[in-house]
Amino acid sequence: MGSGRLPGKVLMDICGKPLIWHVLQRVRAARTPDAIIVATTDSPVDMPLRKFLEEEGVTIFIGSESDVLDRFYQAAKAHCADVVIRITPDDPFKDPEVIDRAVRLLQTVAPAVEYVANCSYDGSIPATYPEGLDVEVMTFACLGKLWQRANRASEREHVTPYLFSHPSEFRVLGFRYQEDLSHLRWTIDYEQDMTMAREIYRRLYPVKPLFLTNDILKVLRQEPELAHINVGIERYEGYKKSVRAE
Repeated sequence: MGSGRLPGKVLMDICGKPLIWHVLQRVRAARTPDAIIVATTDSPVDMPLRKFLEEEGVTIFIGSESDVLDRFYQAAKAHCADVVIRITPDDPFKDPEVIDRAVRLLQTVAPAVEYVANCSYDGSIPATYPEGLDVEVMTFACLGKLWQRANRASEREHVTPYLFSHPSEFRVLGFRYQEDLSHLRWTIDYEQDMTMAREIYRRLYPVKPLFLTNDILKVLRQEPELAHINVGIERYEGYKKSVRAE
């Protein structure tokens, strides 16, 4: 709720429901997760979010506002997770099929691999999915190593940067989409992002509430101007800003 670029975005309305509600519905549609926990904070600004989640019967964990890595770790520990799927709450197009693909890849290759993702902050896992379909899956042991070893503020705020700056310490696997769609922006950081998301939802949600990546791409092929609503915003802008601040 305390986003500096778009305050309150996770409760902003899209087709009659808050953004976070749509994200939860999409994660629930994935077959591999056993439980969903929203890791939030005890900050007064997050009180409306906590109230909404409690009314919806969503499991919440309250942790540090600034140390997001600690919040993730403590939430996973409290719920005895053996595998952790990191889902960011400002991505209204999260695809359950992409989530399941990432989890099954980890299940297939573990213990040889402890972390699977479809992009990375440093580019070592090339981004081919639209921004907003990012998925990270890791063993609890991998998350524990990050929690113990990451010291920089940017590493604590953005959860996994330490992993990529210390590649010899982790066993990592990346996966790609069938074509490069990294130029597309399907996340919410600015008002124009929300405008674009609402336009896509207005076209698809009434007909097919759980529309997927191919459905969005079909709309964008028919109306390419929609992708230009939020064009030109730097990928991982928030992380890069944190690094510059250090």
